[in-house]
Amino acid sequence: MGPADMSYRRRLLVLAICCMSLFIVGLDVTIVNVALPSIGRELHSGVSGLQWVIDAYTLVLASLLMLSGSTADRLGRRRTFQTGLAMFTLGSLLCSVAPGLGWLVAFRMVQAIGGSMLNPVAMSIITNTFIKPAERARAIGVWGGVIGLSMALGPIAGGLIVETVGWRGIFWVNIPVGIAAIVLTALFVPESKAPRARRLDPVGQFLVIILLAALVYGLIEGPGSGWTSGKIVGCFALAAAALVALIGYEPRREEPLIDVRFFRSAPFSGAVAVAICAFAALGGFLLVNQLYLQDVRGYSPLMAGVFTLPMAAMTAIFSPLSGRLVATRGTRPSLALAGIGITGAGLILAQVTTSTPAIILLASYVLFGFGFGLVNAPITNSTVSGMPRTQAGVAAGVASTSRQVGSSLGVAVIGSATISALHGAFRLHFADASHAGWWIVVGCGLGVLVIGLLVSGRWAAGTASRTAARLGHADAEPAPMVPVVD
Repeated sequence: MGPADMSYRRRLLVLAICCMSLFIVGLDVTIVNVALPSIGRELHSGVSGLQWVIDAYTLVLASLLMLSGSTADRLGRRRTFQTGLAMFTLGSLLCSVAPGLGWLVAFRMVQAIGGSMLNPVAMSIITNTFIKPAERARAIGVWGGVIGLSMALGPIAGGLIVETVGWRGIFWVNIPVGIAAIVLTALFVPESKAPRARRLDPVGQFLVIILLAALVYGLIEGPGSGWTSGKIVGCFALAAAALVALIGYEPRREEPLIDVRFFRSAPFSGAVAVAICAFAALGGFLLVNQLYLQDVRGYSPLMAGVFTLPMAAMTAIFSPLSGRLVATRGTRPSLALAGIGITGAGLILAQVTTSTPAIILLASYVLFGFGFGLVNAPITNSTVSGMPRTQAGVAAGVASTSRQVGSSLGVAVIGSATISALHGAFRLHFADASHAGWWIVVGCGLGVLVIGLLVSGRWAAGTASRTAARLGHADAEPAPMVPVVD
């Protein structure tokens, strides 16, 4: 059954099923962050160990997302989606019984293998289900709203679970939702794949894994090992070598893992850069803020979750509104406002102390949630609009990869900058040390603002049209762009 044969109600049902995968992934992010201090105490882990609980997941996710997107286009999107749901659910079960930090990190990687088959593949299903540009933009807005909903429920649910049954219970939430999504996908989501299968690129995949793993390892372990130690310098050198090799190798392949021609589209390249900036800010915010609220101010996990709720609620409110704004006015207004919101939040938090009034903290959280809620719809729309629908899985995979790379770098860079600036007792000096991390958040917000303005005009739309024409070949005609307003 093709999109043209499906009723609108059936298409909405497919959207709802796809959003279930995003819901459990988004819920997992905020729940795990609320539980980090409790995990650290029970498993006797420092901040670097907690960084690995987050980045082990995002690193594997970022490394495999593009492979999963192209694999889904090749072998079938529904089949790949169901496999991912099963792996994510199994990984969640294993995380809940992890006997130590090393086991938890390993099981988070199992979760990530499944997670890599969820969001980009679900987005590919949505892109091929909602063909009309305005209808697709609204669907993407709903998709973004689910991110906000999961983030809104995550802090409260995480706080309640940690205080009642312990941190292991946070992984149980994913299991029933994952099982239900597997069953509903089998019943209602039609199978689809690209007419022309893409070949695998094992060399490109290996280079991506080496690049990301070496870079993030060096960033996380740098404060403890010393930035000039042989191990850390070697990690950065290995990452640089992998990047050079990847840049030299990929353009020579007929069907590369990363099609560099995509980056000739200014909106596509800009969306990737914006995603890295926005999600770096989010990753650093979630890590540093939870440590500040629980370990510095002494709040319980539930109270810390309540404090974070305004940020998540604003994300839930403004994500669907951003989708409608993109559908009618293009990506520029959403990106400009998103950059202003994230920058403003960072500026407030860069002044935080151990006794900052709660109202000031809440104001910064509202601003951050406002900015982050607006940024998702233009990122996704810019990466899939104007690209041939037959390559939707690859384009969506690049978009999702850029988000996860940003999150990994945010946790690594902002966390390590904070720890490097920490001199003295954790509880007494962490707030001052966190200023270094919050100024990086300010830089990320400015990046969203400036890049968003540069790549959302008529010139940028022209580069997207020319790129789509080069990529189209004999495939289905490119997906039209939504309106762009200067």
